[in-house]
Amino acid sequence: MSATEKQTILIVEDDAGLREAICDTLELAGRAVFSAPGGAGALEILNTQKISIVISDVRMMPMDGITLLKEIRQRHPQLPVVLMTAYADVDRAVEAMRSGACDFLLKPFEPGALIAQIEKYALPEPGEITDVVAFDAASLNLFGIAGRVAQTDATVLLTGESGVGKEVVARFIHKNSARKGGPFVAINCAAIPESLLEATLFGYEKGAFTGAQTAQAGKFEQAQDGTLLLDEVTEMPLALQAKLLRVLQEREVERVGGKKPVSLNIRIIATSNRDMAEAVRRGVFREDLYYRLNVFPILIPALRQRPADIVPLARHFLLEHGSRVGRQGMSFTPAAEAALTAHTWAGNVRELENVVQRAMILAPANAIGTENLGLADGAMGAISAVAPATPAAAVAFPPPFADNFAVNKLGNPEKNADNMNMKDLEREHILKILAEVRGSRKAAVERLGISERTLRYKLKQYKEEGYFQD
Repeated sequence: MSATEKQTILIVEDDAGLREAICDTLELAGRAVFSAPGGAGALEILNTQKISIVISDVRMMPMDGITLLKEIRQRHPQLPVVLMTAYADVDRAVEAMRSGACDFLLKPFEPGALIAQIEKYALPEPGEITDVVAFDAASLNLFGIAGRVAQTDATVLLTGESGVGKEVVARFIHKNSARKGGPFVAINCAAIPESLLEATLFGYEKGAFTGAQTAQAGKFEQAQDGTLLLDEVTEMPLALQAKLLRVLQEREVERVGGKKPVSLNIRIIATSNRDMAEAVRRGVFREDLYYRLNVFPILIPALRQRPADIVPLARHFLLEHGSRVGRQGMSFTPAAEAALTAHTWAGNVRELENVVQRAMILAPANAIGTENLGLADGAMGAISAVAPATPAAAVAFPPPFADNFAVNKLGNPEKNADNMNMKDLEREHILKILAEVRGSRKAAVERLGISERTLRYKLKQYKEEGYFQD
């Protein structure tokens, strides 16, 4: 049976005659079909049945198709929705696309057009998608959509919680696009100080500022003929957002201190773990830039929303990290796999990877059991549990600020400097200053000489790595 024949379609249409005709057409084509006369009935079916795609009329009462679409997006963010309409209503079409509609069918339509539209959203089978781990239906749908947009040059906006794998999806889009032979360039807009972000993005000419000894191409130029990933784009300062908007509109960039624009041939992918519409409402992100980036939005579901991926991902990380820690051939016990599946994974895929790496170190044999996962008290508890076994002394933080930190495994940075890299030293220094100012971020940024945005990003990293808690 093909992937298209396995699809289950939900038809939502208040015209009983048309609804019956559409269902008959699909059943004759070998598709499983459910139908509902309105939005309320459709939502009830979605609660009890596994649906592959929703085909809904727009003009319905009391719940119209746009309202139904928004409800589906909240409850089933990866479910494809195609809207049917007999009205050439541009404003409604724009609203629907912004709300997450995949496509439109203009009434009246031929049976072949209906079948072709449905076939566009057939889920691939597990294993058909290469380079990624995708077994859950939500992930298969996600990468199916990503694969289709990869064939175009449309700007893509990836949203989702921190740690869900936005860069993985971005790289998948690049590898499956016509630009796969070009560079994939990523820049984290939150990780670079504001004073350097413009020069990093757009490049600079020799003598443009103190220290600019030679001319340097920016990330936009480096991504020429390829893909540029703007990670955490909502962290970009407002002044720089205006310059970014112009680059996206004109498809050319001018280096800092330069006078000659450079034409660009690149694909833009942006990511954010924030609610971007809310950021626009609060005035911290430009509305015109939001719509410029929001050409093809993809919401990446949290790991807890794709449970069938958890164990395959954990096994993948075992293989990936086995050679690095000298523990090849390890596996999870059935009880450990059940515990992994049952965990809520607030930190998503990144948290899962961290747990697997720690379990590989803690497990005395090749079999990893539940006692090696450290999930009972959460990831932070697992870090604290192993701290007494390490000889390094813990840094003492004055209360109440001490409560915000996990036990420090590295000990005194002055004593352990020979065994630490620059990233470790930077973390120790930042956390030490925060402890001295009793958690005041305002005082910390003054002492450290960095922006509050940079400090916030660093602390977010430390929290995910198990060194800091809000």
